[in-house]
Amino acid sequence: MTRIDRRALFSTGAAAALLAATGVALEAAPKTGGTLRLAVPRDDSLDLIARGALFDTLTEIGPDGALRGELATSWQASPDARIWTIDLRDDVLFHDGPALQVTDVIKSLENLHELNSIEATGASQLRLELVQGNPGLPFLLADAQCRIGPDGQVSGPLETAIGTGCYRASQAQEDRHFRGTKQPSHYKQGQAGWIDQIEVIVIPDAAVRAEALRDGYVDVAALPQPEGLRERAKFRYHPSERDMALAIAGTVGMPRHINPRAVLDDGRIAERWWML
Repeated sequence: MTRIDRRALFSTGAAAALLAATGVALEAAPKTGGTLRLAVPRDDSLDLIARGALFDTLTEIGPDGALRGELATSWQASPDARIWTIDLRDDVLFHDGPALQVTDVIKSLENLHELNSIEATGASQLRLELVQGNPGLPFLLADAQCRIGPDGQVSGPLETAIGTGCYRASQAQEDRHFRGTKQPSHYKQGQAGWIDQIEVIVIPDAAVRAEALRDGYVDVAALPQPEGLRERAKFRYHPSERDMALAIAGTVGMPRHINPRAVLDDGRIAERWWML
């Protein structure tokens, strides 16, 4: 390990030893508690995971590919799919306390190229008029470009970011490190957000990422150097050992399905995975 990367690992508190592998089946029910630690390269992975933990969208594509509501409870389209009416949840709070307002959603979405206009038609209802009909709009609204923030603020520094997601930023250094802490009394409680903390550490060297996983400094390594993972039977691999996009310790619980749109479970690994 390089001197810089060793210092980064220890300074972020990621050096705690991993528990022994339990052999629990992947489809076992999620458990609450613990910290999930990830080592990622210097690309957009840290930002993807962090903002996926901090922010919600109106809809969500589950790991099985099914569309479901997130901040939206229902949506209806005109026959030509150009006019959409969307109903919002009424039990959603931002991390700093205020309730989600329809104006927050309008501000967050008003610059979408597909929109001709967007307006409130009630305290928890929106009307969207598209430039042209699009039956796939609910799938588009699950995209990262449609994250919802207070007064539309979703792109500021991670350390001060406020969203409605399962986790709130407790520590962050851009392009280096992120730690998110579980938000109490979240509207998804019992459905997502199993771990107490998510920690993401940028380690540029693939060999060092593999070593960090092998030695128990992290629980998941993205794009590790395969040669660095001796005793490979101790780990699991996604999508496969031959195509090692993720190497995962035996102490990590995973959903039966992992969203194929992005290797880090479409950026929602923080709320979907758990510790055994």
